[in-house]
Amino acid sequence: MHISERELELPETVLEKLSEIAAEKHDIINLGVGEPDFLTPKPILDYSKKIINKVTHYTAPQGRKDLREELIKKLKKENKIKVNENNIIVTSGSQQGLFATLLATLDPGEEVILSNPGYLGYIPAIELVNAVPIYVKLEENENFEINPDKIKEEIDKGKTKAVIINTPNNPTGNILSKKILEEIADIAVENDLYIFSDEAYERLVYDKKHISIGSLNGMEDYVVSFFTFSKTYAMCGFRLGYCVVPDNLIKPVIKTSQYMNLCAPNISQSLGIKALSISNSYINKMVNEYNRRRKFIVDKLNLLGLKTNIPDGAFYAFANIKNVTKKTSKEFADEILKKCKVAVIPGTEFGKYGEGYLRFSYANKIELIKKAMEKLEKFLK
Repeated sequence: MHISERELELPETVLEKLSEIAAEKHDIINLGVGEPDFLTPKPILDYSKKIINKVTHYTAPQGRKDLREELIKKLKKENKIKVNENNIIVTSGSQQGLFATLLATLDPGEEVILSNPGYLGYIPAIELVNAVPIYVKLEENENFEINPDKIKEEIDKGKTKAVIINTPNNPTGNILSKKILEEIADIAVENDLYIFSDEAYERLVYDKKHISIGSLNGMEDYVVSFFTFSKTYAMCGFRLGYCVVPDNLIKPVIKTSQYMNLCAPNISQSLGIKALSISNSYINKMVNEYNRRRKFIVDKLNLLGLKTNIPDGAFYAFANIKNVTKKTSKEFADEILKKCKVAVIPGTEFGKYGEGYLRFSYANKIELIKKAMEKLEKFLK
């Protein structure tokens, strides 16, 4: 049977393998997971029982009007982005929105600039549309903040079409400052580039404030912003996201999105409306617990010789392993899995510049994180 060259060239990922191992072997402590360990807030789940018989049909490809109207209010209040309902597309998670946008904006051979290490879903999505990822290396001594000067160096006037930014960042936890966002915005305007802004972890922030680049003056024609209900409301399984799209891109992105997935699940859209109405106390409770775990795991990793910057957002600690081993990230992660029964993600899953690092997720119970650190300490000694 013929398999496309496009598919054969997609990178293999250890994430799926680790998830399967952790699910099957209950003695494995999973610090590789990339989703909240919390249950979806009770008011949302209770509401699902009331409406299940009323939401069994398709919706419009762009998403339900009542949900988009609520999202207008949320975007204005929380992100300082002013849009109308026609600029919002509801998707099955933010990944679908990004892929549909890449399909609508890129021709084969055109280039997208993105940070490395970076979220593992970007590179395959770019390659699936036969475009070319161009990497800007993130430096640990700069707290993994993307350097706008390095973006400028990678721009090819004939080929570069977009820059992807991710703030708060997966896997490093960095939050881009307003100054950096303004510099990236200026680069986009000067070079007529799109900015694709992934803001999946927008509410999971600690010491710094999250700023949406789409809120900056004059950026409404340049920025596509991607959001999701998965992280803020622990709704990963409901597959609900949305994107804010400039006027000139609305019809193309809706068209590509429609052919990928006719519409986001109707019930999920109903639950999205409910989620936007619940008390912030549910979100704050999760963030406070993540913060407690964040402080513990970062302190412990540093004490063990795994140099780790304190993350500003998300729920990952990106640890430097170079002082404790000469093994590669993958070899060291495999050894920790085998000898400690703790699953972590090698940094190379996030790009070649992730070599020498491991990603530890603290989206797990504090008791299990403490147990995992005890196992790791014993192993290192």
